Amino acid sequence: MEVLDWVILISTLIFIVVYGTWKSRGSKNVTDYIRGGNEARWWTVGLSVMATQASAITFLSTPGQAFHSGMGFVQFYFGLPIAMIIICMIFIPLYHKLNVYTAYEYLESRFDLKTRSLTALFFLIQRGLSAGITIFAPAIILSAVLGWDLITLNISIGVLVIIYTVSGGTKAVSVTQKQQMAIIFSGMLVAFILIFKFLPENITFSNALEIAGVHGKMKILDFSFDFENRYTVWTGLIGGTFLALSYFGTDQSQVQRYLSAKSLKQSQLGMLFNGLLKVPMQFFILLVGVMVFVFYQFNPAPLNFNPAARKAVMSSPQAAQEYQVLEQALQEITQGKEQHINGFLKQKNNKEFATTVDYAAMMQSDLAKEKALREKAKNLILHTDATVETNDKDYVFIHFILNNLPRGLIGLLLAMILSAAMSSTASELNALASTTTIDFYKRNFANNNDDQHFVTATKVFTLGWGLIAIFVACYANLFDNLIQLVNIIGSIFYGNVLGIFLLAFFVKFVKSNAVFIAAIITQSIVVYVWYIDLMPFLWLNVFGCVMVIIIALAIQLLSFGKKN
Repeated sequence: MEVLDWVILISTLIFIVVYGTWKSRGSKNVTDYIRGGNEARWWTVGLSVMATQASAITFLSTPGQAFHSGMGFVQFYFGLPIAMIIICMIFIPLYHKLNVYTAYEYLESRFDLKTRSLTALFFLIQRGLSAGITIFAPAIILSAVLGWDLITLNISIGVLVIIYTVSGGTKAVSVTQKQQMAIIFSGMLVAFILIFKFLPENITFSNALEIAGVHGKMKILDFSFDFENRYTVWTGLIGGTFLALSYFGTDQSQVQRYLSAKSLKQSQLGMLFNGLLKVPMQFFILLVGVMVFVFYQFNPAPLNFNPAARKAVMSSPQAAQEYQVLEQALQEITQGKEQHINGFLKQKNNKEFATTVDYAAMMQSDLAKEKALREKAKNLILHTDATVETNDKDYVFIHFILNNLPRGLIGLLLAMILSAAMSSTASELNALASTTTIDFYKRNFANNNDDQHFVTATKVFTLGWGLIAIFVACYANLFDNLIQLVNIIGSIFYGNVLGIFLLAFFVKFVKSNAVFIAAIITQSIVVYVWYIDLMPFLWLNVFGCVMVIIIALAIQLLSFGKKN
């Protein structure tokens, strides 16, 4: 990185912290601090909701996902617009009517304190861990690629977030997320434009899509009923709808974003805005990844994009020799790619071009050979050092940024990644502190204190959760597959929580004891089902939701006549 990149990166991050602290100064009561004074307009709500969900790993991992597997991942989000409509019709009006600070307050009015506390506890467990990984995931990638100290990165990201989140609460989170989303959208658009600038002059956008299509990267829809296939239209529409309902309807990190709106209508418009924009945004991020794939059809690419992987192999003389043989083979394939691609385009666009050569088949053969070489490289890396991460999809986009973008733009793109990490972490800390204050501290220990006391308490809990998140991030590398675990931990809890809320909304004869017992039983079953890998994690949302409803109904019918 050059001096200009450092100046842009540091000044951008400092601006976000100072701006958020300044704009949200003077929060003197709980409504101001936890619900942002209910001043947010619909576009602020929508952007804040998106920024909360779109962590740094989204902008690092999603292009890499498309690079390796194509556009099919977008199906994961197909259920989100459906969920937004349901939330706008049912969840948001109810929360506004009851004037709650957290989603879990409603459960006490419908059931009892223990059900409210159990559900809030589920949230604190899964979101508390997630806050640490939201910091850790981009930090470990940036550390590996840039050579920065991992612990310093974790602490730096965490401290920056803590400063403005403690200072301004929900309003600070919302106003900074608008700036962060502007940086994120600008960065992705700049990267997209520059990819085409770096392609050969004869390659148009249409040509790039054709090249990607021949390599199987443009297959968007999969209507198969293969239960083991993680990303299909059906998993997106069914499992994705349940996941989005759980996340946006019952997770306080999201609920708090739209509870800060100026009115019921502003909350609903913000969520509909999110529902309309989220799928196109994810489509665009995946398309950036596909274009990065096209770029590397004309330019040399490493066998493994994680620089730590090559470094580990090169530390062993024998492994280094074998790895260099694989690199030479990859280079030979790369040299033939452009000829095959140009032949394919000429064959496709010039009907008078007479040849019996099947260039599309040759391109697919090149890809198959390249994949085989990469698998051999992974095995060699693991044989040399089993602790090195060989799944390199998270490193593809950052490799492209650092090795191809001009000075200044590298700083902008790194600012984009760190802004995404900060925005998600800020929302999580804000929600964790609010839930701890309202659902546990105020409800059980200090109900008669004044507003200023609870503002101070929420700030203290924000600081506490921030320190916990930094601690988890700093020690996350002591655990195996932690990033993968956190990607599915939401699904382990969300289905159960959604089922509890659906029972509260629609099944009025089910009482508190039945729901409480059913929730504990269901959570145990879901954890076991995940542990034995009985189904893809996305279906755990459906399974958990249906399971808690069935068990609660059974318990209530068996105890028919009892008040609780």
